[in-house]
Amino acid sequence: MDELTEELLREILSFYRGHKRELIPILLEVQTNFGYLPKEAILLVAEFLNLPEGHIYSVASFYKRLRLLPLGRQRVTVCRGTACHIRGGAKILKEAEKALGIEEGETSSDLEYTLDTVACVGCCALAPCLTVNGRVRGIMSADKVRKLFAATSSGGRHDQ
Repeated sequence: MDELTEELLREILSFYRGHKRELIPILLEVQTNFGYLPKEAILLVAEFLNLPEGHIYSVASFYKRLRLLPLGRQRVTVCRGTACHIRGGAKILKEAEKALGIEEGETSSDLEYTLDTVACVGCCALAPCLTVNGRVRGIMSADKVRKLFAATSSGGRHDQ
């Protein structure tokens, strides 16, 4: 662990007393600062709270909001809302998984893409839709998804 990482982790922990009930707030704060829960952080939190490392991992893997792996540079979110579902949202998700080579909840090995779903994007008139780094892409089709991510193999970016 580099000095800067350890310093930031120790600073985060300095606001807590070391009670076991502080585990989730600590993990959320660590994730806010790092984007995920690095192994070094889990080890330090386990030591700070006097808990087994395995307990920290079990809690972190139980809650969907907590991530043990870093997010991709491109965050793709497919809407699962009613309007999107009715208009083929499941097909959009399957096509995105195929185009990106990852499944829902995963990050590509090159850390370029993370694929997630949400209950509703809030753009029902544009259903089915997805977002790339917060930018809504509406009235999607399997073909549009393939074209959108066709640059994946050539290193293209979709956040512009």
